[in-house]
Amino acid sequence: MINYILQVVLFQVLFLAVYDFFLQKETFFKWNRFYLLSTPILAFVIPFLKFESLQKSVTNMYVEQLPTIFLNPEAVILQTVEIESSINYLQIGFYSGIALFSIFFLIKLFKIIQLITTNEVVKSEKFILVLLNKTASAFSFFNYIFIKRDFVEQKELSIIQHEMVHCKQLHTLDLLFFELLKIVMWFNPLIYVYQNRITLLHEYISDAEVVAQTDKKIYFNTILSQTFNVENISFINQFFKHSLIKKRIAMITKNKSQKIKQLKYLLLIPLVGGMLVLSSFEDKKESNIQEFPIIDEVISSNEIVENEIIENLKVEESSKVLKKNDTLIETLDVPFSEIENVPVFPGCTGTEEELKKCLQYGITNHVNKNFNTTLANELKLKSGVQRIYVMFKIDKNGNISDVKSRAAHKSLEDEAIRVVTSLPKMIPGKHKGNNVNVKYSLPIAFKVDGKITKDEFPKYTKKSIDSLISENVDVDLPFAIIENVPVFPGCEGSEEELKVCIQENITNHVAKNFNSGLAKTLGLKPGIKRVFVIFKINKEGNITDVRARAPHENLEEEAVRVVSSLPKMIPGKYGGQAVGVKYSLPIAFKVD
Repeated sequence: MINYILQVVLFQVLFLAVYDFFLQKETFFKWNRFYLLSTPILAFVIPFLKFESLQKSVTNMYVEQLPTIFLNPEAVILQTVEIESSINYLQIGFYSGIALFSIFFLIKLFKIIQLITTNEVVKSEKFILVLLNKTASAFSFFNYIFIKRDFVEQKELSIIQHEMVHCKQLHTLDLLFFELLKIVMWFNPLIYVYQNRITLLHEYISDAEVVAQTDKKIYFNTILSQTFNVENISFINQFFKHSLIKKRIAMITKNKSQKIKQLKYLLLIPLVGGMLVLSSFEDKKESNIQEFPIIDEVISSNEIVENEIIENLKVEESSKVLKKNDTLIETLDVPFSEIENVPVFPGCTGTEEELKKCLQYGITNHVNKNFNTTLANELKLKSGVQRIYVMFKIDKNGNISDVKSRAAHKSLEDEAIRVVTSLPKMIPGKHKGNNVNVKYSLPIAFKVDGKITKDEFPKYTKKSIDSLISENVDVDLPFAIIENVPVFPGCEGSEEELKVCIQENITNHVAKNFNSGLAKTLGLKPGIKRVFVIFKINKEGNITDVRARAPHENLEEEAVRVVSSLPKMIPGKYGGQAVGVKYSLPIAFKVD
């Protein structure tokens, strides 16, 4: 959502820049009105337009980003983690702003209604005059023209003519449109700029209509002869607004713009085109993790191409080079968007899409099992979300090479390189029948002293999981996709009943066996304390891989002891095969 709002604001800035620098001084008033009304809408619509052809035209597909791996014990299997509800202050602020600006709008509307009901009203066929006794001003709202009684008696007809143009061309609708945008996007200052621009344009349009039927000097004198009070209402058309008078007079005296200058509107074509490219060029999956910088390496081969260096090879050019010289393919890192056969993780079979997802699962599972999760705490890093960005290559022989990482501490970088380098040898990716190198970026996220927010767990097809199971690969499946849940001794019934039964029995077991008096002896501060436990019911039904995080080491040890004492169970199953299932167990208690 924030990314969308930023794009809308950026596009509105660009549209206004074109208007201010190239269009506002021209006398193409109708064209400018259409421009000011349509471009804010375009700014809202363009971010939703995603064109696949534009995505493919951008040269950033050399690196395939894998799903983020979460190393937090309480976030290994995100579907089973109990996330505490938290107050969304941004959302509260947003809706509070809408409510506040809606009230301001209603107050302004009430002021107009009050002027109509408390002053004399004179109706005619095309408009309704509201004769003001106290306020020395002139403005319009729809077909209502508000004017001081003295001006009518003095037969200042040019003022009425001017306001009649506003009524006839429904300028009030334009201002109400921006008033609505101000309510919805009250935090966006560009909406106020847009409204100011179209308010001035309305005056240009009305002045031009009146001057065509009236002497310019007389009209100037009418504008300058009095000092009027101005109603502080943003969605009415005011005859006198001091800040606009100088600009209006300058525009009245200006010669009509030459028609050839209408070509300036063609600037919209490259501008909108660039916006479409920007909005289309996004990752296929949203992520709040910064992507590892893309590396466009200089590729050279003196043995194959004499004294020729191919710099910053583009996506479009790569396929041409491959066709031109098949021997050169062995030196290339082929863009993931163009590769014909993705690398294959050991045990994976299926379609290209299934192989891709199976590869993601295999890498995620490998990193989760092998990464030293206690390292971050040992390094005494600052609390909060920490990230490691890893770049590696599956080369033409299926080996992991060129592993690089970036993290908050060198020890984390070294650990990430160690774990990724230990990935098994794979069947290499292929293009045009030849083995090629494929680059990947791998974000690894964990949180020091806290919990993380929910994110999407990688989705895998039944066929890709079946392939891993058939190869006797030790698979730990997310609870959300398991077919038969583990069964606690004595539980019977449907899958849903078995799920409820295991939860109740684990809860009862922990409540019965946990030393609740331990917390009082540790000198902890009063308040709610939590212990996060992660464990696995493996494919034999045993409790394994028990880990805990708590405010004190003794609490962690107690949690591990209690959970480890759970009885042996009937293991979970997928496709008729026993599999490991991971669980997260939050334990909360109060210290007085």
